[in-house]
Amino acid sequence: MTTASDGSGGVAWLRTVARRPSLDELWTGLLAGGAALAGSFAYGGPTTDFVAVPVTDWVIAVTPGPIVAVAIQRLGQGSELLALGASVSLSVALLGAAALLGSRLGPRLDRSVGGLLGTYFAVWVAALVVLRAPFAAVVPAVPAAVVIWVLSRTERPAGPRPGRRATIKAGAVVLGFGGLSAVVGLQRSTVETSPLSAIPPAERDAINRRLTDARDRSLDIDGIPSLVSSVGEFYEVDINPINPDLNAADWSLSITGAVDRAVRVDYGELTGRQLEHRHATLRCVGEPLNGHEMDSALWTGVPVDDLLAVAGPSSDCECVMLRAADGYYEEFPLSALKPGLLAFGMNGRLLPRGHGFPVRALVPGHWGEVNVKWLTEIELLEREAYGFWELRGWHGTGPVNPVAKLHAVNRLSGGRLQVGGHAYAGTRGVDRVEVSVDGGDTWDDARLSRALPDADVWRQWAFEWVPTAETPEVVVRAIDGRGATQPGEASPPFPSGPSGWVRRTVRP
Repeated sequence: MTTASDGSGGVAWLRTVARRPSLDELWTGLLAGGAALAGSFAYGGPTTDFVAVPVTDWVIAVTPGPIVAVAIQRLGQGSELLALGASVSLSVALLGAAALLGSRLGPRLDRSVGGLLGTYFAVWVAALVVLRAPFAAVVPAVPAAVVIWVLSRTERPAGPRPGRRATIKAGAVVLGFGGLSAVVGLQRSTVETSPLSAIPPAERDAINRRLTDARDRSLDIDGIPSLVSSVGEFYEVDINPINPDLNAADWSLSITGAVDRAVRVDYGELTGRQLEHRHATLRCVGEPLNGHEMDSALWTGVPVDDLLAVAGPSSDCECVMLRAADGYYEEFPLSALKPGLLAFGMNGRLLPRGHGFPVRALVPGHWGEVNVKWLTEIELLEREAYGFWELRGWHGTGPVNPVAKLHAVNRLSGGRLQVGGHAYAGTRGVDRVEVSVDGGDTWDDARLSRALPDADVWRQWAFEWVPTAETPEVVVRAIDGRGATQPGEASPPFPSGPSGWVRRTVRP
């Protein structure tokens, strides 16, 4: 027994704590970290109560802008999964390291119970630092402590390390626990309904008429979605792979900054105002030139300018910063926001979680990155500031680049070929689409879908011909409502969005 005057026991204990972990201990820590992560997901699901979510925020924040740009261009939406994978690995490593440290601290009290308590406390502290929520931090600490405790009670007679067979069994149990936690955690997603309000029944007829009208105006071409994208088809690009899990009853929107009076409205107040239904197209600044991150929907919401008028912007106010519940923020000219919409409905239903529930911004004719989802604040500024993507080298806050995309190639009777796609030019509209089947030497007009009554929308196009060349190169370009032809020079997505004529070799 160590006496108070003898410090040799304390020194030995510190050496034990600080010594290099063995391979078996590393596996034990990995299992404890995995169990902790699984427990956290079972409790939090795909919400901010899941410990990997704030770790993902940190990963994205510290990743250099050029690397983010390359990941988006090369992987598209897969870059979010890459960030999630990195955050999950870091979370397991963090929680596992905390578990190992706690298991070494604990035996100072008692080999078995002390290891259990030490692991629990160390993992709880680590999770608390990440989550900043004491109760949510309890959940990952419990399974980690159990793993350490079970393995500590299956020691070999000759040493402190757990047997390989016990470690393998524990691994199987942790994998099973992880699968069960995934099933439980996925049930935590918010139900897309609101007890406060929804789209009033009186508006249903108007919405259905507009959706029916859009279907009637659509071209019936294989391989081309209609003029209104379904919710499931509509692209999603976010800074986090797990979306905020917000409750409409707790949500509010603040208008702050250079205003005569600060304004705050809750969900019931916003959705109770005079509503508008608008067709609008969104296009991602980071998509490839002929990519699929461009879609259109019928949105229901409240004009932004109505609320801005209540706040009274300063005469010196030129810019605006939109802030979201997931930590995202973007700055652009106030003049671009004024004709915008605060949308809470999409295609006749409440805005889905993945598209910004409870409320998102729609900024006519601008790249998707300024159409902020999960909107919580509109800050009016008297001078320019950098937004989230501008700090990472992007410049996608201006008007969207015009584009005619070629997605469908159909072989018709009589040896004819049919090509088609969508064309979009922001609020300038699309007047014509021209098609060349000889690489750009000569041009013909394509057939267009009838224009929708709103300005900021795409149009479908189709063109048929009997090819004479063996492998024609098809080129397409849009002419906007002001008569300007889409620029032909190709440019990559970074830093200002893709541009150029779409070219595709088509085999008869």
